Amino acid sequence: MSSKTVNIDSPGQFSELLKSSKIVVADFYADWCGPCKQVAPVFEQLSYTLSRPNLVTFVKVNTDKQKDIAQAYRVTALPTFIVFANGKVIERVQGADPLKLQQVVRKLNDRVDSIGSGGGEGSSSGSGGERWLGAELPRGYQDITGEIELPRCELLNVDGDTGSVRVLFSEKKPSALSGSKSPNKDWVESDTDEQMLLFMPFQSMLKLHTLQLTSLPPRSENSDDDDEDEVPMRPRTIKLFTNKPHNLGFEEAEDLSPTQEITLTEKDWNADGTANIPLRFVKFQNITSLVVFIKDGDGEGEKTRLDRVRLIGEAGEKREMGKLEKIGDEPGE
Repeated sequence: MSSKTVNIDSPGQFSELLKSSKIVVADFYADWCGPCKQVAPVFEQLSYTLSRPNLVTFVKVNTDKQKDIAQAYRVTALPTFIVFANGKVIERVQGADPLKLQQVVRKLNDRVDSIGSGGGEGSSSGSGGERWLGAELPRGYQDITGEIELPRCELLNVDGDTGSVRVLFSEKKPSALSGSKSPNKDWVESDTDEQMLLFMPFQSMLKLHTLQLTSLPPRSENSDDDDEDEVPMRPRTIKLFTNKPHNLGFEEAEDLSPTQEITLTEKDWNADGTANIPLRFVKFQNITSLVVFIKDGDGEGEKTRLDRVRLIGEAGEKREMGKLEKIGDEPGE
């Protein structure tokens, strides 16, 4: 099996690869790092299986030789795996953990299939394949939706005739805005009443600054149904709960005191149907999961609708810059 992995020799070479390849998966390692050697065969197998010219490139970065690259991307522990899409960091995994790598690969597979079929760029509102955002990012923060652990996400009280929970985190522009017709609905609606419970576990500690919700219910005059009760509503009252090990029940969510409660009004939704919700940042430090409880909608209907969810903030625990540490070895080894 001939290797398809690229060894990085300079910052310039790395920068060029970030520009020429839509997705870059980087293994930051050192020759002295035992856990790095342990996981190297797994990384090499993934490289051999998934590498595609100018689309997906796997690279190895020796942090002893390429200290500037390691510092630029805050690599303070080894091994660290970083996934870039269109030059931007979308995933980060620290440690020789094959399970976490497999979780990243599952999401990478979805993205590769989307781009390979032409769905990544054409539906991204002309942004060259970049992920769609319904509102501008707050200065100093980034879209960290990619830190969500998709296989463990759960959405309760969802209408089975609409999309699955995964469509909420799609990087594509919502079909309701792009005007595209698709047999697969890329939004979700509540089922028996207006409430929904969304559980999102994360791959690493997050610092959440802003929650972006996009909701694009059809106007009643354009609806195929004359009964306005059938037209879904935008969320109005939202309760947020942090660091829960699993989803809540509806009665539990009603009774528990939330980390933050938000009441949205019509003025909170922009022209793209997105509400940019600032969070009480001090209460959203070191977050491992988030539960979003949509308590009610903004009208007299019986259903609410969500098209997209975006998390804005900082990914990963803050570490002091300094000596790199090995993850996986016991002290003294």
